[in-house]
Formats: sequence, structure tokens, C-alpha cells
Amino acid sequence: MSAKTRRWLPSGRGPAWRSPLRGPWLTSLFGAVLLATLPLVIITGLLDYIAYGPRFGQAIPGDVGWLHLPFFDWPTRPSWLFRLTQGLHVLLGLILIPVVLAKLWSVIPKLFQWPPARSLVQLLERLTLLLLVGGILFEIATGVLNIQYDYLFGFSFYTAHYYGAWVFIAGFLAHVALKLPKMVRALRSRSLRSELRTSRTDTEAEPPDPDGLVARAPHKPTMSRRGALGLVFGGSALLGVLSAGQTLGGATRSAAILLPRGRNYGAGPNDFQVNRTANAAGITSAETGADWRLALSGGGAPLRFDRSALQAMPQHTAELPIACVEGWSTTQTWSGVRLRDLAALAGVPEPASALVSSVERAGFNRVTLQSNQVLDPDSLLALRVNGAVLSPDHGFPARIIVPALPGVHCTKWVRSIEFRKP
Repeated sequence: MSAKTRRWLPSGRGPAWRSPLRGPWLTSLFGAVLLATLPLVIITGLLDYIAYGPRFGQAIPGDVGWLHLPFFDWPTRPSWLFRLTQGLHVLLGLILIPVVLAKLWSVIPKLFQWPPARSLVQLLERLTLLLLVGGILFEIATGVLNIQYDYLFGFSFYTAHYYGAWVFIAGFLAHVALKLPKMVRALRSRSLRSELRTSRTDTEAEPPDPDGLVARAPHKPTMSRRGALGLVFGGSALLGVLSAGQTLGGATRSAAILLPRGRNYGAGPNDFQVNRTANAAGITSAETGADWRLALSGGGAPLRFDRSALQAMPQHTAELPIACVEGWSTTQTWSGVRLRDLAALAGVPEPASALVSSVERAGFNRVTLQSNQVLDPDSLLALRVNGAVLSPDHGFPARIIVPALPGVHCTKWVRSIEFRKP
């Protein structure tokens, strides 16, 4: 390779990368924001996996070997727990997209350095960078597509997202261990307050750095670092405004234009999100009409009740949220029979668990509930919502509603409940 060719390689200080904004300080600032926020995305994601009950084999993926998380009963209180963890996981993941892209832009010269590593430490750094960048881009891409119900990738989102998360976590922890001292030194080298007061005309490149982020012959600035930070964090704020309504609801719902299911779901008390309609689930009126019966079993002879018999039982009303893995959630007022009352009728007043089966023949048509989920005073076989009969899309003739339970496990079109003894 000639010296002339080498001079024009797109290395950190070569002519291909001449923005005067790039440098250790700006890169470290974006890195500090991600260091403070990505652990929350990781923790809420792992908690959400536990909420699906992996010990009952109903979380995806199922058998994850030594990557399995601690097993414990997912709590029912506070009732908005899953709404909080899933909402934070999705919303914060979306808000951080501009920050992640800005961080990648700030270090892109390092991707073209040659040779790739000049020491063992640099080699380890490049390997962790590969895991980190590859992992986070994979998680963002699959996560956004899942939120929009666009499964273009042709494989199980849940399985890939889970294993991809562990790849990212490994890269994240290793990269932080290697780069944290440099990040701290870089952040101390300049004042954030001073940079926010510096205009475009007064913006200058940082001093040359050994990592090659600072251009050797930088162009004149087209914006200040203040402008760059405003662009990035303004983009994050915009994504937050356009997405938060799917979790917060209320007045913010009208601004949530990125919702895949839209902002309106019909008129009346059943006007709230539907993830899977009765038509999509293949539910027919013959299966949920006059001949429908709820079967209870576990303590003796099976019992069967039609809807009129269930309505004649003591009814309980609770205001509870329902939240979905795609990030949306909503709070409605549900009425029906307490699950613990049904367990007592079935002859199992203190069940170890309960197996709920749906009329639906595909999807999550069988769900196991923990003991605490059955016995919670607000856990219901819901017959009405907001004072009205459940619509077919919301699970008529009866559905499960349990505090803090993932929405997909709040089974619709319930056919039977088997209460299991300890």
C-alpha cells in the first residue's frame, strides 16, 4: 500500500472524517447518558421476562439453560407493576434511539482504523465494541418491528430478543469496564455549561487524542455542540411525545401517532386497545353463544356454569390496568366473579396454581396462574367492563383479569379453569 493511498484511508484523523464536533468529550457525554439509562432498559426487560412465568414453561424462549433467571412468584401488587416495567422498557428504548445513533456517529472513525488493533487491550476493546454495537442495533431493530407488528425477520422475536439481550449485556459490561476511566477523564476535560454557551462561530475542535476521534484537519463547524446536543435530545423528546400516549393514555393519547393499532378503537365502554380480535383468533358466535359453559375442576366432580349463573354469583368491581409486550397499556373498570370464589366452588380454596384454557385454538390459549394471582382479591373472571358487557374482541363471554399480569395472559374467551392443589 502506497503512502498516498494510506493518507486517504478513512481513519480517525483522515480527510473522510472532518467534523470539528467529534472528540472524546462529546463521545463520552453520549456514553454517560447511555450508561445511566441502558441498565434500566436491561433490568425492566429481564423483569418482564420473569412476569411471563418461565417456570411454568410459558415464557418465550422456554428452556434457556444457564441463562435462566431466578424463579419467583411475580407479585400482583402494585397492580400497575407490569405496566410500569413494560412501559419503561419500550418507551425508554425508543427515546434512546437518537442517542445511540449519535454515539455511533461520534465514534465511526474508529470503525475504519487500520490496523484494527495495535495491542491486546485494543483487540479486547474492538471485540467488546462488536458485541455492544451489534447487540444494541439488533435489539433496537427487532424491538421497533415488534412494536409495529412487522415481523419481517422470519424468526421468533421473543427468542431472538432474549438471546440478543444477553449478547448486548456482555458487550456492555465489558466495554464499560474498559472505557469508564477514559470516559471520566474526557468528561472532566470540558465544561458542559461552557459548551452550552458556545456559539457555532466559536466552536473549535478538541485537542488531538490518541484514539483518533479528533480530525487532523477539521472543517469549519456547521453547528455548535450545543446545536448537536439539541438535535439529538430534541429527537428523543419528540419520540417520547409521539409514543408515551400508548402507556399513559388520557390527554396524551391523541399525540401517540406512532401507535400501530391507532388511537381510536370504537365507541362506548369497550373503546380501548385490542391486541387480537375475535375474528383474528377464529372465535365464532357458536362457541361463545347460548351453549357456552365455563368448566371448573380440581377438587372433585367438574362443575359447569353458563353466563347467567356466573352473573348471579357475588360480583366484584376493580379498576385495573392491562399492558401488552408491544408497549401499550390501558386502565379500565372490570366487573365479574373473583377467581378465589371460583376456586372455593371447585373445592380448592387454597390452590397452588390454576390452568386457564381458552376457546381459542391457537396462540396463548392455555395459561398457568400462580397461587397469589388466583387469590388476589381483585383477580377476576371478568364479565363486564366499564359497566357494559364485554365485546367479542375483549373476550366475551368471560375473560381473566389479574393485577400486574401481562396482557397476553389475561386470557380471553375462557372455556375452563383447573385449580390445582398444593
